[in-house]
Amino acid sequence: MNPLLVADLLLRLGHGPCPSTLWGLCRWCREGEDSGPPDADRVDMLRLLVETLGPGGQCESRGPAAQPADLPSCLRDLAAGWCLPLLRGLRLEGPGGQFQEPGRRLVHSLCALLQACCRQAPPALLQDIAASSLRELRSYTRERGRAGSLGGREEPQSPEYSDIQVAIEVLVKTAPLLQERGIGTEELLPLTLSALKVGEDSVASRMVTGLIPALLPKPGSSLHKSLTIQHIWDGVKLWGKSGSVSRLLLLLSSLPPHLLLCTGERSPLDLRTCPEFWEVVQRGLVQPDSLSRKRAMYLLKRAVDASNTLKSEICSEHQAESDTCLFWWSGEKSKQLVQLWENYILIMEILEENQVHVIRPILPRLKSLMDATVYNDQGHALFHTSWLLCAYKRMFESENKTAMKEGLFQFLDLGVMKYPFRTQELCEFICGPVMDVLSESTFYSRSPDQVIGSCPVLAEKLQTFFVDFVENVPEEFKGDFLMKLIKSMAAKHWCAIPILFISRALVHIPSRKTWGVEGLHALREVIRCTMTNHQVLLRGAAQCYLLQTAMHLTNVEKVTLSDISNFLVSIRTEEALTRGTKLWMELCVWLHSNDRKFRPEEGATEMPVKRSALSVYVQNLVEQYMKVPATEGENASFVPDWFEAQLVARMILLAADVEEQYSTESVLDSGDRKPLACFLHPLTDALWKLNTHAYLPVLKADKSLQLLLKLLETSPSKQDITKDRVLNVLRQCVMSSLEQVLEYTLRRLTSELQTVLDLDRCCLYLAVMSEIVKTLSTRGWTRGSCIWNYISSLTQVSIQYLQAPNDDGVLKLGRQIQMVVARASLAWVCKITAQYPELQLDSLEAVKTLVRSILIGPFNQNLEKPVCSKQDNGLLEDGSSAQGWGRISAQYVHDQWACTYFVLNKFEQSSESAANKRCELSLPVVGNPALLGACIEALNIVPSDQVLPVLQCMKILVPKLYRLEESLCVKSLDLAWKTVLDLNSNQLHFWPTLSAYIQIAFHHQLLSVTGECAIGIKMKEITNKLLEMSQTKTGVFNVLITHCCQTWLPAVCTAKGFVPDSFASAENHVDLFVEACLFGPVFRKDQRLIQDVHIHIELLGGECAANRATEYENRDDQTVRIWAINFLCQLNGSNSLHKKFIETLVSKLFEKDEELRKSKGRYYVNSMLHRLKNRIWQTLLVLLPQMGQVFLSSIIETVYQSGFSDNQASVKYLIEWFIILILQKYPEFIDSFWQCFSYNPESTKTSICTFLAVLVHINVILKNTSKKDQYLKKALSVILPWCLNHNFSVRLYALLALQQVWEACLLSKLESKELQFMAPIIESCLEQVGHQQITGNAGKNWQRIQDHFFFGKFQPLEDYSLETIFYIFPSLSDVIEDEWIPAWKFNRVVDLHSSSSSIKVFNPRNPICDVKLIDWIQRDKGYDPAEVDQDTEWTDVQKKIMPWKNSIPDQDLELMCQERTTKFGKSSNSSLIIVASLIDKPTNLGGLCRTCEIFGASALVVNNVHCVNDKQFQALSVSAEQWLPVIEVRPTQLVEYLQRKKTEGYTIIGVEQTANSHNLVQYSFPEKTLLLLGNEREGIPANLIQHLDVCVEIPQCGIIRSLNVHVSGALLMWEYTRQQLMKQGVGPETATAQK
Repeated sequence: MNPLLVADLLLRLGHGPCPSTLWGLCRWCREGEDSGPPDADRVDMLRLLVETLGPGGQCESRGPAAQPADLPSCLRDLAAGWCLPLLRGLRLEGPGGQFQEPGRRLVHSLCALLQACCRQAPPALLQDIAASSLRELRSYTRERGRAGSLGGREEPQSPEYSDIQVAIEVLVKTAPLLQERGIGTEELLPLTLSALKVGEDSVASRMVTGLIPALLPKPGSSLHKSLTIQHIWDGVKLWGKSGSVSRLLLLLSSLPPHLLLCTGERSPLDLRTCPEFWEVVQRGLVQPDSLSRKRAMYLLKRAVDASNTLKSEICSEHQAESDTCLFWWSGEKSKQLVQLWENYILIMEILEENQVHVIRPILPRLKSLMDATVYNDQGHALFHTSWLLCAYKRMFESENKTAMKEGLFQFLDLGVMKYPFRTQELCEFICGPVMDVLSESTFYSRSPDQVIGSCPVLAEKLQTFFVDFVENVPEEFKGDFLMKLIKSMAAKHWCAIPILFISRALVHIPSRKTWGVEGLHALREVIRCTMTNHQVLLRGAAQCYLLQTAMHLTNVEKVTLSDISNFLVSIRTEEALTRGTKLWMELCVWLHSNDRKFRPEEGATEMPVKRSALSVYVQNLVEQYMKVPATEGENASFVPDWFEAQLVARMILLAADVEEQYSTESVLDSGDRKPLACFLHPLTDALWKLNTHAYLPVLKADKSLQLLLKLLETSPSKQDITKDRVLNVLRQCVMSSLEQVLEYTLRRLTSELQTVLDLDRCCLYLAVMSEIVKTLSTRGWTRGSCIWNYISSLTQVSIQYLQAPNDDGVLKLGRQIQMVVARASLAWVCKITAQYPELQLDSLEAVKTLVRSILIGPFNQNLEKPVCSKQDNGLLEDGSSAQGWGRISAQYVHDQWACTYFVLNKFEQSSESAANKRCELSLPVVGNPALLGACIEALNIVPSDQVLPVLQCMKILVPKLYRLEESLCVKSLDLAWKTVLDLNSNQLHFWPTLSAYIQIAFHHQLLSVTGECAIGIKMKEITNKLLEMSQTKTGVFNVLITHCCQTWLPAVCTAKGFVPDSFASAENHVDLFVEACLFGPVFRKDQRLIQDVHIHIELLGGECAANRATEYENRDDQTVRIWAINFLCQLNGSNSLHKKFIETLVSKLFEKDEELRKSKGRYYVNSMLHRLKNRIWQTLLVLLPQMGQVFLSSIIETVYQSGFSDNQASVKYLIEWFIILILQKYPEFIDSFWQCFSYNPESTKTSICTFLAVLVHINVILKNTSKKDQYLKKALSVILPWCLNHNFSVRLYALLALQQVWEACLLSKLESKELQFMAPIIESCLEQVGHQQITGNAGKNWQRIQDHFFFGKFQPLEDYSLETIFYIFPSLSDVIEDEWIPAWKFNRVVDLHSSSSSIKVFNPRNPICDVKLIDWIQRDKGYDPAEVDQDTEWTDVQKKIMPWKNSIPDQDLELMCQERTTKFGKSSNSSLIIVASLIDKPTNLGGLCRTCEIFGASALVVNNVHCVNDKQFQALSVSAEQWLPVIEVRPTQLVEYLQRKKTEGYTIIGVEQTANSHNLVQYSFPEKTLLLLGNEREGIPANLIQHLDVCVEIPQCGIIRSLNVHVSGALLMWEYTRQQLMKQGVGPETATAQK
């Protein structure tokens, strides 16, 4: 029963709310309390009775039984004794954050009863209840604030309420009473704002929808309304700067606009005049979450509409002309301002979309808005530039990368310095959002109209932008901007391509004094970031650009030469700063030009007049470097850091080159007082004392050898060595102290290295000796020189150490270290002996002894760990940890196998040399299977990065054992392949290991294996694995095909040990070569981009020092085909082996073409099928000169059949060219060619055009034939019938062929009766087609085909070259650029200009080379802002959002809720209400009405009940409105309607994408659900979102962000219905059947 009726009945019967009655009702409400909470309806009835009390607790007279009574104690017991304890135990939310309908209804009823009791009782009750809730809220706020500051939440202490939201509901109900009676108001507002700021989302939402509105005065209240609003604004206006923008926007969007944007004459607060308000709106517009952006847009719309309505003068608290006035309004310019702001709002709303075709048309509007920012004559601007920066930032954060790219391009082209941006703000924007969007690598791809190797458009724009910006920015901001820019680069990780082109742009900034030490440090950080990239060439080029930038922008007066040297050492020598390059010379020029401008060093003395500052600094630097403390200290056992030696060596060479280039007299002549001699004097002095000074500190010796090593490594120049005087003087220095260095290193290596740390010194000494040997090799050898004695002594002592027995029986550290050093020394001797055969070290007796002792074994000898004492915690004798001993042992085994490979390789070379008949090692020794078994064992125990010498040994052993020990060889290949796979992610060791493995598996002896033996099967398996790996790892197939080509053909072979008859094995692997000719995986976009940038850098040549510093890696996927084509070009058709190989390969290619023709794959332009067919015919064209007539006669019919296939244009041109060359070379095939025109015309269709195109080049075909007249007559008779074909294209080709043949006939002056008869017909046809040029498309097509490159500028014989086949033809045939192979790539790999090549590389003819790509290929030009209409009207924009003004509610309307609930014989038990008051279109409303009726919704709420009479509505509703209650609720009434439904227990659910929205498939709908649907374009307004209990979103996979509102509503209604049916135990099918 309705509680209101029960209460009214009791009052009418005279049962007023006296204490006894209240107690009785209270007991009635509490009945069954043990089994659960009281019934909400009974609580409501009790609340209605309490509300009937008059002032002071007296009952209003409603009947004869009413009598006055004192009720305060009863009310207190009811409120504090019953309601409050109940509320403290209730929860509004259940598991998963979903609202519980019974609990929510009961909480609202109890809170209402509590409010009624407080209103009737004395103030003490209100004060006690409020204090309890305030304590709970204060505790919650404190805990949340502490959790936010500490990064984790702590549990609150003894909470009074089970749910904080219940306490908030109590405050919501009691707040108006507190406000009236002035109780706790001074604390309530600050506490509310704090909870809003730090509370959970649900708490914050309830604060703005319940508590804060309760604190606001009602209209007509005696309290002054601006007082509370002013307090709120004062408490929150700084939130935007503390990172609480989203909560501040939530608060502002929930407040009534008339309170925020006061319109009264005496209103002291108007947020439009507050700069902080506009800053918050701007921050909100660029927030990452869409809901905050929506709220900020809502506030902006309200402010603009209020300004337009009032048409009053509005400006910030600052003056309008001030730079900080973000918003102003003038009544005189109201119309113009409205249009500007509407355009801006439209732009920001459309930027929420993801489709670029929607975003692109609004980009020109940004330009029109930008023009409005220019100051007029009065110094005013209509629009502030900061709003445009918000739009660009929003665009840069778009989910669509194309939109980001086009927005970036427009910003860079904008010319920002023409507009009144705040300089500081603009600089921060460039260093922030602009740099963030520039980090996207894909934006640097080439535009469609650019050729391969061109500089990307973005790079050019970026360069222009930086140059213009720095030149025009005020002088006081330039340095600060450049400093922030480089710091922003150093603050994030960059990919190789963005950092490269940003650095390139910085280079072009005009030179100026900007950076000091801080700037150099930031640049070093940027360089450090580039080192993480795997692309060596790209990171080298970036380092070059960054060094040039440092030279241009460093203020030398603020930095010392020490700062410069510390910066230079961060740039790698082997990648960028190589001596002799252009960059090195630029650095020398820069150092010289600024010589005495650098800031002096601290404590520096006066500079000598005759010496440069650089030379003085370097001399002091070397002296300081060579100084070591008298007592070496604890770190004396460590090898010094290499950083300092690298720095000193580089500065010495720079100073020497500067002095050499700019000194008036030579500084490098002999004489001690010259600068270079001064630089090297401390070093030479230390080197002289190495073996003579008994007390020379080890640290000083190490440092001198480190410096010597770095000087020798860095000094080689890219110029002629004979002219490099610096290098010659340095080598003289080495020679002068050579004996001392040799004696010292020999003594140290043979007797003094005893600790683990000494192993680093061993590496140092051997590296120094390698450079010394390299230096000596350039000066010539003298037999019996000191190096002989050095190597002989080192070898003898090392062998003795390794062969000496351990008499003590105890493994001591010193002995084990000596063995490691001895093994490393022998490995070094083997390396030097093999590397410099001219040294003839193998004639030394010690080396012969070494060779004899190596193969004796044992192999893989494990270097046992020395004895460790337990009391020393497992430390070795020298105090080092024993944990690293495994690495030492692995190095020991590695060096052993390096020596073994030296011996095996020596035997291999000796056995293959005809001159050397004597060989000290017999085949059984080298071919012992035990040695290969030892290799297999080594592969199992040695780390993958140490196996290279083991694989090198296998390269010699496997070919000698594969016949006798086949299974052992197969096992070794499997283990070696596993090692290659393990190194896949290790770029440093992977490629050498892969190369060694391929040399094993594809040795020339293994390549000759035929049949199905185990080793042959394994080779096929390996080939397939390599091909599979090459599809994902660029460069793998390159190594394989390069090795095979070098093995098979001496003309291309650069490797040693070529076997003359090895080509015979090539025929066994034709399939591999077919794969090579057709190789070219479809690149991913990132791979294609990297290759494009690589080519761009390579084409710079010497202009980029990285090209000379880094070695060509030969890992371009096109290199595979280049090597294959080069191999084919070197073949000789007169050689029987070559001829057989060519014929087999051609047959395989035709089989592949036939297979592709019959395949069911899609054959469209640039599909994989198209690319493969194109590569096949390119290869056939290259092979054509080597094909004999007999072989051609066997394939000519296949060629013709290929011409009849449905081919893409590029393949068609190649086939036509192939046929033309065959017919020209062998006219005997012309007779068979005529048969192609006698096939069934219906079956040939337009493919006959291929053969007609061949006849267009009749002059080339008949160039060398004696039957020219006969063939011309035959051609005329063949062509004429096709001129009458019904197909227009066929007729066009036939007429063109007829024209060319007829001209040839006239030139040959043919005379015959047949020609006299045909002449009028032919001339009539040609005359008719000539007249078609005047009008119509036929004439245009006739002119177009005559101008086509294949019929116009192309000459089949003269243009026969690799450049035409692989670059010009593809580029003119709409083939994707991945397939274009420029001629310079062929030249780079191998020189093809040799006389043995059957084809030219470059095309010498200019006509075909000069054809522009754009002439023949229709390309998408992309978006050009200049081509877009600059009109600012809305009609040219696809509007996704309707004009917002229609949704502004009228504040003067009164709440009118009209319910029309009629029953037409049908009822629904559903508790689902669909609210569609925000929907405008009748079609959507009609569809929703029909869906609601089908799924049994209880009501449909619309904004106007008369919409049911609309014809469009009725067309979709099909009378559903007659069976469904339709309720009218205006948009302005929605807030109160939703609140009322909440009190009835409904959960308000909105269909909206928010940060906390629930997935539809995971959300469980409560029974009482109110579904709020948004506007078709705006969605749910921001001021309504906070009134929602839950937001539900529909999962989607596409790009478009939203569904139609009718579809969205239908999906949610079905999901709700399905869940309710499942809860009732009724499946959807059963429900449908019952219905």
